[in-house]
Amino acid sequence: MLEKVFKLKENHTDVKTEILAGITTFMTMAYILAVNPSILSAAGMDQGAVFTATALASLIGTLCMAAFANYPFALAPGMGLNAYFAYTVVIGMNYSWQTALTAVFAEGIIFIILSLTNVREAIFNAIPTCLKTAVSVGIGLFIAFLGLQNANIVVGGSTLVQLFSVDAYNQANGVEASFNNVGITVLLAIIGVLITAIMVIKNIKGNILWGILITWILGIICQIAGLYVPNPEIGFYSLLPDFSSGLAIPSLAPVFGKLDFKNVFSLEFVVVVFAFLFVDLFDTLGTLIGVSTKAGMLDKDGKLPRIKGALMADAVATTVGAVLGTSTTTTFVESASGVTEGGRTGLTSLTTAILFGISLFLSPIFLAIPSFATAPALIIVGFYMLSNVAGINFSDYSEGIPCFICIAAMPFCYSISEGISMGVISYVVINVLTGKAKEKKISVLMYVLVILFILKYIFL
Repeated sequence: MLEKVFKLKENHTDVKTEILAGITTFMTMAYILAVNPSILSAAGMDQGAVFTATALASLIGTLCMAAFANYPFALAPGMGLNAYFAYTVVIGMNYSWQTALTAVFAEGIIFIILSLTNVREAIFNAIPTCLKTAVSVGIGLFIAFLGLQNANIVVGGSTLVQLFSVDAYNQANGVEASFNNVGITVLLAIIGVLITAIMVIKNIKGNILWGILITWILGIICQIAGLYVPNPEIGFYSLLPDFSSGLAIPSLAPVFGKLDFKNVFSLEFVVVVFAFLFVDLFDTLGTLIGVSTKAGMLDKDGKLPRIKGALMADAVATTVGAVLGTSTTTTFVESASGVTEGGRTGLTSLTTAILFGISLFLSPIFLAIPSFATAPALIIVGFYMLSNVAGINFSDYSEGIPCFICIAAMPFCYSISEGISMGVISYVVINVLTGKAKEKKISVLMYVLVILFILKYIFL
């Protein structure tokens, strides 16, 4: 039956290979179950409910990929997109998280419509490759910066940000922390980065997840030894999982179906939807093409067969995920780990989906993982995304300068959308004023985007 459904022989694979590949993919991306609730809780969302929404959205999205496209790709709430959701839309723009979920829902509906046509591929072709790469790199820096902040390795100071010290932390946050709570966690986070980096270099499967778990275990040891002293009043909680309620699945009720449509006709809401749309569009297409190239799935014309099904899976997952209560669900680049293990069909993604389902019953474990343990994951994921900078031709200043502006704006403006808009505007303006517009074959869509972004700065 599995042969008939997934066409294993046709894809030169077998059941054992596919299942092992699915397990590998899950191991490399399971960190999202700990990181996503942590990030979205900063927006005021219930952490336990977001955990359940994350697991369910990953389960449903990955099942859709298996059913619609028979590809070994897994989906989950995307890194970068969740940071944009929490830190830019909710905290920075003062939208409620309910409105932000509505923007994600609207994005998903638009993607479903685009995925039924060839529009999504056309949009992908309209944006210069260098800017697509720059968006990924900029998000990588932004995510790494968030990791440094979450671990308190950098704190606020007279220079905007500065290296951690207990006094600087207390002054920036108005608390009276000590080495036995904030100090030891900073040290553990740094150790976690080093441990994760070593495992990445050694090519150990699931290195990011192992980095989180080892850092967390070291924290538990410190708590048992008395080196780490919990202080809930200033945000430092016990690192031991709370199994007092058993292994019950956290209720979805606090976030399920909490969509708020009252701001949908505002220009700023449209900009937010577009930012989600833009980042998710290129993140997904880039991941699909990059991973499928590694797996040798592209045809002789360099196109991915059944890409429409893969894009539809992504669109449906985003829409369903918003209703469940999580940020944009997208195809994960960590799917490459399963492909490297030999995964070639939807059986790989089916295996990964089943493991996400099982993880629902382990919420006390994932919810007890502290931010200093997930910070190394953010920093290393930032490194992975930053490595794409090698694909930018900086010797061509008409491309290099706009890409640099796009990359720098994201962490420095603390906003992914600002990086996108500044990158698009600078690319078009610089190439038009230097007479390179025809040479660069700038599309009409790019000019439209520039007008929209300029109007945003004028009226918002």
